[in-house]
Amino acid sequence: MNFPGTGPAAGGGGGFNPNDPNVKWLTNAMESCYAKTAMSGVAGFGLGGLFGVFMASMAYDTPFHTAGATTTPVSSLPWRQQVRLGFRDMGARSFSTAKNFGAVGALFSGIECGIEGLRAKNDMANGAAAGCLTGAILARNGGPQAAAVGCAGFAAFSAAIDAWMRMPKEED
Repeated sequence: MNFPGTGPAAGGGGGFNPNDPNVKWLTNAMESCYAKTAMSGVAGFGLGGLFGVFMASMAYDTPFHTAGATTTPVSSLPWRQQVRLGFRDMGARSFSTAKNFGAVGALFSGIECGIEGLRAKNDMANGAAAGCLTGAILARNGGPQAAAVGCAGFAAFSAAIDAWMRMPKEED
């Protein structure tokens, strides 16, 4: 598949020149653990923000759970103030979820890239080990038992996702 500007019809000769210094620099940058960690953190933050907006809009517990909520029933407030409080609450929940997703994404990606560099292999064990370490780090404040459960849970989830992603694609 040719993208615009890269095909033979565009006069580019069929794609990118791998010896171009800009292509080499970009390839090296994308293979560095720092870039992978940063990209995962940013992507996790963005997806977490979207997920947080969705989950905040679907919350059934209370209309507004924030600490600064007024003691007056929300239904007795003017409509504009209700909307403003609702969006403020949605924004706070969304930002909190975005921070958490970004941190988990950056942590997992950085650990996985480091393990892959140390082992010099790209297999499922890297993801499982990174999941174990990530789960243990995230659950560390709950004590050793919580860290062990976090390790097992994240490792199992990472291994399952990695196995699914590595399955051969079915051709139609």
